[in-house]
Amino acid sequence: MSYIDFLNINKSFGSNHVLRQINLSVEKGQLATLLGPSGCGKSTLLRCLAGLEEVSSGSMYIDGADITGKNPKDRNIGMVFQQYSLFPNMTVRENIAFGLKLQKMPREIIEAKVSHVIDLVDLKTKVKEYPHALSGGQQQRVALARSLVMEPKVLLLDEPLSALDAKLRKLLQAEIKKIHIDTGITMIFVTHDQDEAMILSDVIHLFKDGQIEQSGAPTQLYTQPKTRYAAEFIGHYNVLDKSEFDKMIGLGGLAEDVASSDVSSVAIRPETIELMPEDYTLHHPEQAEDKLRQAQTEDKYLLPATVVNSTPHGNVLRYTLDVRGIRLHADVLFRSFTLYPAGHRLCVSIEKRNCISL
Repeated sequence: MSYIDFLNINKSFGSNHVLRQINLSVEKGQLATLLGPSGCGKSTLLRCLAGLEEVSSGSMYIDGADITGKNPKDRNIGMVFQQYSLFPNMTVRENIAFGLKLQKMPREIIEAKVSHVIDLVDLKTKVKEYPHALSGGQQQRVALARSLVMEPKVLLLDEPLSALDAKLRKLLQAEIKKIHIDTGITMIFVTHDQDEAMILSDVIHLFKDGQIEQSGAPTQLYTQPKTRYAAEFIGHYNVLDKSEFDKMIGLGGLAEDVASSDVSSVAIRPETIELMPEDYTLHHPEQAEDKLRQAQTEDKYLLPATVVNSTPHGNVLRYTLDVRGIRLHADVLFRSFTLYPAGHRLCVSIEKRNCISL
C-alpha cells in the first residue's frame, strides 16, 4: 500500500453522486494536487479524508491504518482552508500555540515547537500582532503554521490561496513549496488553477464530474494529455477533431501520424506552433501551396496562415490564426519587432510529433 490510499470511494448528497469509484494513492512525502473545476468533487474528497464528511462507500487508509470511520481528531491530519479562521482575540503566537495547549504539553516544548514553525513561515516580526493587523498572506501563513505545529501525518490544503491577489499568491506558492521540501510532510493540495498545480505538485490528479480523468507528474499531464478534457484543461491546447485536422493539413485524408480508429481528436500546444520567417504566402501568394508542399519535410507540417488577432499575456503574445479555415492559437515571446497585424499572411511550422492523438 501507499502512504495514503482511497479505495473505491463513493459519496452522494441525496441524488447528487459527487464522487464515483475514486481509487487514488499518495506516496509518503509527496505533494499531490487535486485539480479541477468547481463542483468536480476534489474538495469533497479532501473533506472525507479529514473526517468532515462521511463516505457513502469505500475505504481510506493512512500509513496502513484504516481511518474511514475514525473521529476527525484521531486521524492526525492538519487542514488549511481558504478561510483563515484565526482567533481574533489571540496574537500570532497564541493562535499557533492553541492546539498544543489543548494537549496540555509542557510550556517549554510548546515554546520550542511554536518558535520553530514561526521561523519556518517567516513570521518572527509578527508574533505579538493580532489577526486584524495582518495582511491576507500573513494570516494564511499563521493558519499554515497552526497546522504544521501539530506535526500531522498529512497536511490538507483546500484552495488556501484563492482569495489572495496574484502577486501574493505566487509568493505563497513558493513558500508552500519550500515548506514542503524543508519538512518532508505529505501534502494534498486542492486547486482549480492549473498553473498553481504545475508549480507546486509532485503529482496531479485531474478531476472531472467526480472521477479522476488523468493522473501523473505535471510535465506528463502537460505534454501527454490522454483526453480532450485533459488537453483543454491543462496547457490550453488547440484541440481539433479528425475532420478539422485533415482539412488543416490539406492532405486529402487523415495524416498517417495520427490515423487510428481510436483517435477522436488531435491536440497541439500553442507554443509548439512556429511562425516562420520565410514567408511563402506573403511573397508568393499565387504559388504558396506548391512552395509549402515542396518545403514540407517528413517531420513537420508547413501551412499557410492568416493572422486574425493577437492578445498579450505578460511576456507571451497569443495569435489567433486562420489556417485553411481552422482557427489555431499560437504563443510566441512578446517582441515588439515581430508583431504581425490582423490580416497578415504568413507560414506556420508544426512538428508532427507535437500533434498528439487523443
